[in-house]
Amino acid sequence: MALFKLLTMAASRTRKQSLLKTLRYMSNVPENTVYSGPTSQTPNQRVTLTNLRQKYKKGEPITMVTAYDYPSGVHLDMAGIDIALVGDSAAMVVHGHDTTLPISLDEILVHCRAVARGARRPLLIGDLPFGTYESSSAQAVDTAVRILKEGGMDAIKLEGGAHSRITAARAIVEAGIAVMGHVGLTPQAISVLGGFRPQGKNIVSAVKVVETAISLQEAGCFAVVLECVPPEVAAAATAALRIPTMGIGAGPFCSGQVLVYHDLLGMLQHPHHAKVTPKFCKQFAQIGDVINKALLEYREEVSNRSFPGPHHSPYKISDPDLNGFLKELQNMGLDEAASAAAAKANR
Repeated sequence: MALFKLLTMAASRTRKQSLLKTLRYMSNVPENTVYSGPTSQTPNQRVTLTNLRQKYKKGEPITMVTAYDYPSGVHLDMAGIDIALVGDSAAMVVHGHDTTLPISLDEILVHCRAVARGARRPLLIGDLPFGTYESSSAQAVDTAVRILKEGGMDAIKLEGGAHSRITAARAIVEAGIAVMGHVGLTPQAISVLGGFRPQGKNIVSAVKVVETAISLQEAGCFAVVLECVPPEVAAAATAALRIPTMGIGAGPFCSGQVLVYHDLLGMLQHPHHAKVTPKFCKQFAQIGDVINKALLEYREEVSNRSFPGPHHSPYKISDPDLNGFLKELQNMGLDEAASAAAAKANR
């Protein structure tokens, strides 16, 4: 009797697995798609805060790059980058604005979801856009929750060290969401800073950078971005903190480095972009030139009708079907169309 029960259970389990497999094949949604909420923290696959803390304690540099869509997410994943930041810099390098201010929360969420589908390994961090977290702690927490639940991110980043920003960071951490801070040049505050200007170049400003970084640490941030500050100031902040610092235009003495995807790849070659390409960025490639060359070649080959040639026209119709097709066209009174098809078939 016990053996019969075991065999029945095994058969039922096999039927269930077969049904699930069939349903998966019938679905148009890829297996393991990220639907919502933080991405799965699979050991040895997804980078976690624990992994980052371990690298930090060992003194191993942490790598971070921005990403804004599925292809860039895949690229970061393949390269083994530790952190993918879905930055509000998308406003400039993707949407063509002159500042980061115009991008909305809904737009950021679209970018987050796309990156989450492509980047399976990096820790995923979503920027809180300007105007979505400053008014109250409740607003800040609500926005951060959406970034995780709707965007599929693992953590959020917010800018600045004003009292409202520190309060927002603390409230978000207390809500159970990991927060990365951002001090120095904070692009969302350019109306106060008077433009994209480096910070920490005098005593007062340098001390403020360090003090603000410490305040963000005390609020519970797991790391702090240091943007456009002298290397000495970044070194001081890094030494003063017990959490990693991520430098961008802050010299070599931080715990890790972050660059904008389009900047490091040299994608923005048009003269219009010269004003938004930072001086501190090393271009590790000239992808923009490659893209321009490819598009020019494409235009030329289409214009001279060398593309598409036989190699890129792979779909064939059999002679019997072609003859039947020509007869149907003639029956429809489309003799010219039939002649055109017949002429091209003989080429």
